[in-house]
Amino acid sequence: MILGVLNSDPAIKKLVEDAFSSNTRHEYNPRFFTGHDEILEFLNFDLPEIVIINFSDPEIDIEHIISHIKEDKWILNFGIIGLYSNEKDEEEALLKKYMAINLLAMLDNFRIRSHLMKSVQIIEQNYQIIFQQEFTRNLLDGASGAFTIENDLLAVPLFAGIGATILAQRGLIRAENKMHLQLALGELIVNAIEHGNCGITYDEKTVGMENGLSVVDLVALKCKDPLIRGKKVEFQWEIQNDKCVFIIRDEGKGFDVKARLKKIAKQDMMSLHGRGIRMASLFSSSLSYNDKGNQVTLEVQHEADVEHEVPVGFSKEEVVTVKRGDIVLREDEPSDYIYYIASGTYSVFHNLKKVGSLSPQDIFMGEMAFLLNQRRSASVRADGPGKLILITRKSFVSIVREYPHYGIFLSKLLAKRLVRSNDQNAALMEKLNEKGND
Repeated sequence: MILGVLNSDPAIKKLVEDAFSSNTRHEYNPRFFTGHDEILEFLNFDLPEIVIINFSDPEIDIEHIISHIKEDKWILNFGIIGLYSNEKDEEEALLKKYMAINLLAMLDNFRIRSHLMKSVQIIEQNYQIIFQQEFTRNLLDGASGAFTIENDLLAVPLFAGIGATILAQRGLIRAENKMHLQLALGELIVNAIEHGNCGITYDEKTVGMENGLSVVDLVALKCKDPLIRGKKVEFQWEIQNDKCVFIIRDEGKGFDVKARLKKIAKQDMMSLHGRGIRMASLFSSSLSYNDKGNQVTLEVQHEADVEHEVPVGFSKEEVVTVKRGDIVLREDEPSDYIYYIASGTYSVFHNLKKVGSLSPQDIFMGEMAFLLNQRRSASVRADGPGKLILITRKSFVSIVREYPHYGIFLSKLLAKRLVRSNDQNAALMEKLNEKGND
């Protein structure tokens, strides 16, 4: 895994190095960058999976770096862990300011040693779920996953960030709603840990905060009990045709759902109590609890009109607008051009049978026949309204000459596809051999 750190502060570098050196089970080799040109070269040509950015570093032109990422985020599509000084910046303000990029976690300087490695490992373990940067057929036909979360409130934003980014990466919600969803999921997971697993009551929380204790402090005190410390929160998600369902379940005793919701409805909107439920209700199409009160289900409707920004290299190419039923590629026709998928979903047919689906997450349409100069192997039909960018062979060559990292990115995509195809063939041969030996 390629991992880079954008930072010029020696003290922060020492904290990052200490965090990585504390890990004995896996060897990471983070590369540090400070100069503007070397940062851009690293991002463009190394195509990292994880980038750690010190957002409070005055020596790094953060705004230009972020602008560069946003301009070509179809390529610069890595997971970002933000570092910041809470004396200079506020976490929520940074999340709001940079909501258009894949900012999965923010760590203040005091949490670098304790939580940086944990954040890196969580992203690495789930990288293919979050950033499916390869040709993923049938992606929208359904996808699901689950995380088991310990009673660590400081790790909650990362899991919530992954949950929201899964939808944003697939073009199912807007960037601004990604931040809102991330905050809502985070609040619900915090509730599951705080009130569910740890059993912290409203009165306990009020008294603790009056005595200068934070929620993190209260959870830490409760977790001195090994029975409470061993409890986990299960965080599940499932992408369906028109919505995504998130389920958060704790191992607590539950609560009187009707009484709690009634109490929250009477409270002041600025009250800290019930904030998670209020926020989640605001940014979801449905929020419900089981009878026991230890499981909450949040549903988020897909936003059909979300459109991916056109990469800067393709911005001068022809825009093709399609409607439901339009045939955009025909089987056995010459492959003189490819499409960049800006919006819409598309069905792929071979010999009149549906064999897959395409969406903006697949990035290109018709790329294999185009690159191999073969005839189309399948037809593609628009499922509804959409926008495509038509790129001719001549334009493609010119674009790669002007933006050479596009060629590197495409090569990486095709290499991944080849590896996946080889793995599938090997698995198929293994099954055939097993049947032959029976």
